[in-house]
Amino acid sequence: MKNKLKITWNSPVILTFVAICLAATALNYITGGKSNAIFFMTYHSSLKSPMTYVRLFSHVFGHANWSHFIGNMSYILLLGPLLEEKYKSQTLIEVIAIAALITGLVNYIFFPHVALCGASGVVFAFMLLASFTSFKEGEIPLTFLLVAVFFIGQQIIQGLTLDDNVSNMAHIVGGIVGGWCGYLLNRKTV
Repeated sequence: MKNKLKITWNSPVILTFVAICLAATALNYITGGKSNAIFFMTYHSSLKSPMTYVRLFSHVFGHANWSHFIGNMSYILLLGPLLEEKYKSQTLIEVIAIAALITGLVNYIFFPHVALCGASGVVFAFMLLASFTSFKEGEIPLTFLLVAVFFIGQQIIQGLTLDDNVSNMAHIVGGIVGGWCGYLLNRKTV
């Protein structure tokens, strides 16, 4: 008898994250952008509004359009399952929440006229976190240095030279969060 192949829900945090992002992007499309403005985009709004605090986290679920969504989810689906296997689901939820909160706060404080949405900060956090997978105490992985130079360096240059409506700040801050989390998580285990 032949073994039947079955599809498994192999990475619950990542697959749930992608499903929420898909729903948020579809809702944004259906509402003509209104759902992003209300729920899935962080911007300088009144500190008296509870939604200001919700959006500091929920902005990572919304995406401006389908190509923005597909670009971010491709990286999330590529890196996320490996990270979830190594660090476990709860830790990955914490990394996503920290990346969302810190990119949201930096945007709120330093870019009061800019609205931010998308999972780019999470993507860059995952990139730098992934480069720490073979970390040993007292060593700095060359992969981490190369990823930091290539990806973060590119974002700094693009942030200074291009006006393309891409939040290079979220990429840089997300990368810093991922590198910091990678160092802390792997330092404890050695």
